[in-house]
Amino acid sequence: MEYKEYLDNIEKKLQRYFDIERDCTFNGYPLDLFAKFHFRNERYVLSKKFVVYAYENHEYIFIRRFDEINEIHLKEFTDFLINSIDDVIEPDENHMSSVVTGVMVTDTKPSEEILETIKKFKYQKGFAFGFRGWVDIRLILVSINNNYIITNKKGKEVREVYSIKN
Repeated sequence: MEYKEYLDNIEKKLQRYFDIERDCTFNGYPLDLFAKFHFRNERYVLSKKFVVYAYENHEYIFIRRFDEINEIHLKEFTDFLINSIDDVIEPDENHMSSVVTGVMVTDTKPSEEILETIKKFKYQKGFAFGFRGWVDIRLILVSINNNYIITNKKGKEVREVYSIKN
């Protein structure tokens, strides 16, 4: 499978629920695909004007292709994901949770050291001691030629979405 075909498949899976941008730049970092999803649920009394409570969930997806993945590329990408939190998430009284998903795509499988680093990667941040919600980061690596996918613990929730098989 070619990378363009893989990216088209991912876009087809996401397009119903996500706002998608292709070949864009986010904070000076080039991305092949950026997608965002916003969900709001609220409870009201008598009229929609009288909201009892509301909560919001958000998801942001960053996909980028790498010729090869080494420690430097992995560190730059994870730092980009962590730094992007302040730019995409606006915690307010209705914010419950957000997820930032970073997908690294390459042709060849990287070293075992890189794979172990991805498996062990964990990042969670709370806003105002959790009263304004939290954010988690999913980290996913896809090797197209090897039909191989590896995720951190949080990324296992969406592993099938990013798998190479349709």
